[in-house]
Amino acid sequence: MTESAVRYEKDADGIVVLTLDDPTASANTMNELYGRSMEEAVARLESEKDSITGVVVTSAKKTFFAGGNLDDLQSIGPDQAQEVFEKSQGIKAQLRRIERLGVPTVAAINGAALGGGLEIALAFNHRIAAAGRYEIGLPEVTLGLLPGGGGVTRAVRLLGVQSALMDVLLQGQRYQPEAAQAKGLVHEIVAPEELLAAALQWVKDNQDNDAAKAQPWDRDGYKMPGGTPSHPALAQMLPAFPATLRKQLKGAHFPAPEAIMAAAVEGAQVDFENASTIESRYFTSLVTGQNAKNMIQAFFFDLQKINSGALRPQGVEKFQPTKVIVLGAGMMGAGIAYVCARAGLEVVLKDVSLEAAERGKAYSQKINDKAVSRGKLTQEKSDALLNRILPTDNPADAKGCDLVIEAVFEDPSLKHKVFGEITEHINADALLCSNTSTLPITELATGVDRPADFIGLHFFSPVDKMPLVEIIAGKETSQESIAKAIDVVQLIRKTPIVVSDSRGFYTSRVIGTQINEGISMLAEGVAPMSIERATTIAGYPVGPLQISDELNMELMYKIRKASKEAVERDGGTWVSHASEQVIDTMIEIGRSSKLKGAGFYSYDDAGNRTGLWEGLAEQFPVAEEQIPFEDIADRQLVVEAIETVKCFDEGVLHSSAEANIGSIFGIGFPPATGGAIQYINGFEGPAGRGPAGFVARARELAAKYGDRFEPPASLVAVAESGGTFPA
Repeated sequence: MTESAVRYEKDADGIVVLTLDDPTASANTMNELYGRSMEEAVARLESEKDSITGVVVTSAKKTFFAGGNLDDLQSIGPDQAQEVFEKSQGIKAQLRRIERLGVPTVAAINGAALGGGLEIALAFNHRIAAAGRYEIGLPEVTLGLLPGGGGVTRAVRLLGVQSALMDVLLQGQRYQPEAAQAKGLVHEIVAPEELLAAALQWVKDNQDNDAAKAQPWDRDGYKMPGGTPSHPALAQMLPAFPATLRKQLKGAHFPAPEAIMAAAVEGAQVDFENASTIESRYFTSLVTGQNAKNMIQAFFFDLQKINSGALRPQGVEKFQPTKVIVLGAGMMGAGIAYVCARAGLEVVLKDVSLEAAERGKAYSQKINDKAVSRGKLTQEKSDALLNRILPTDNPADAKGCDLVIEAVFEDPSLKHKVFGEITEHINADALLCSNTSTLPITELATGVDRPADFIGLHFFSPVDKMPLVEIIAGKETSQESIAKAIDVVQLIRKTPIVVSDSRGFYTSRVIGTQINEGISMLAEGVAPMSIERATTIAGYPVGPLQISDELNMELMYKIRKASKEAVERDGGTWVSHASEQVIDTMIEIGRSSKLKGAGFYSYDDAGNRTGLWEGLAEQFPVAEEQIPFEDIADRQLVVEAIETVKCFDEGVLHSSAEANIGSIFGIGFPPATGGAIQYINGFEGPAGRGPAGFVARARELAAKYGDRFEPPASLVAVAESGGTFPA
């Protein structure tokens, strides 16, 4: 018997149940076997049409359907465009044939239906979902793709152009069943054990209902919700769509959302078949492009590798802490206390005074009150979370803690002091963590009596929103402590990356090169708005001048001073950067930060930016001849990528997955590049592709702007071998 991914079973009532069950994988995907199996199933449906009273599709897996096979998509090259187009058209043709059988059809969604899974379900006239905590949606845009199995075409006809774009397609929203029902993506929700029976019953109940035998868009008199683009009401709004999207993307070029918007609007103006063809063409252009490959690498393969625990030290029992003491109730400590309490931990929030500790707890209260007011959190759950946080100034309250997270100011002596105060009270094997962005963990470990249990946890602000935690292992940190730290980070619903100790670690060190590069251009006479605009167009969330205001230039000066002293103490020579003069000048004239209400930008009394400071041109005159806009962006991208390579060379980084995810989630490296290392490996330039093209561009920048752009020998070797980095 030929292997099949679609089981075909017809009952005594003439209802055919198609069960998706790929025997070669743990999840159903749109691979070759699926395509062949579905073609056979559809052909049989058509041949037995006269004896069929309805069709139900469901899954034998825990999930309904996982979507496209990303391994296959990653391997597609530009020369395979016609093949991709034809396959996309073929998959859609199968679903269209089911859609037009003329009998009641039901999708019985038993688990996650993302991407291709929802596309299959949308081709069925009625959709019933099992109750549960799983997701339904079309998230392809987050991987640089669009739904190429009919998702754009059907979502637009089901919901209308505006709702389909804003609620489903452009941001790739994922909805739990109840929310999916509210959006109109599913019709019913039933208990899991009742799912198949409910689907079969719906078919039986609708044998004489003509509306149940065809999709809304195939019925006489169908009108698209909200109207087609030629309808005056929608036509009036359409010109604002691209402008709104461009504003959301801050001018950056993200091919996927642009293609989705075009496919939706163009497809809404033609019939279903032509709309499907338009969708396939845009899908093909994305699949064969580099952007999708970059994003699939980072947001699927790299993220999966990290979140699956593949990089966690093996042989260490999973660590499940129950009580944590957070030392320091400032902005970082308060945020850490909140995410720990949200994860179910008992939290002791300690500061020098009870009043300060209570202010820290109030941060959690503020977050909860907002969530309760919006209906996202019940008052009962809010009260339970807050009851898990004990504000205190008493070290003895640390009794029973199996986890310590210190979050005081970046002062080694202060950090040593706060650990010393609670040492006698905590559990003898408690994991000792320090939240620091720059201070070497090996040096901080000298302040505790168990350096093997001491590790760095670099949180990003605001803690409740930022997804990354950088774990730093000191020279004496044990593998067991690394494994425990990974468990802690995942427990509080963050993504962990692990790096080795050095000043600035990975993220702070690399973002520092980008910020310095941006600021130095100001000293060179580059127009400040050009610096900011080129940076955001490249895909960074904010420009280097804005982020400098938010980071505080006085803090940047202190970090530089400490780094210089450390280099010279170790016998090295500090290499000055052009940005130093600019930072020093801004501090001298009292414009060091947003906190002070004055920096590169001006601010109103409420702390809102009102625009770039008018005095910048006088303080840093704009040169008559400006450097190319592309160079402004590339200098920042390339210098960060080179510093990332150096982190590999020095043993700070150990995997490209952590480099890519750390750069995107931690320091805002443009997501469309796939991260700092994928940017190198996926580089496209006039002088070539991949590392060879990157090395050529880096050398071009080095010749124009300085030796800091010279590519490291390790990268040059990879480029010359035709491989990818790291080798």
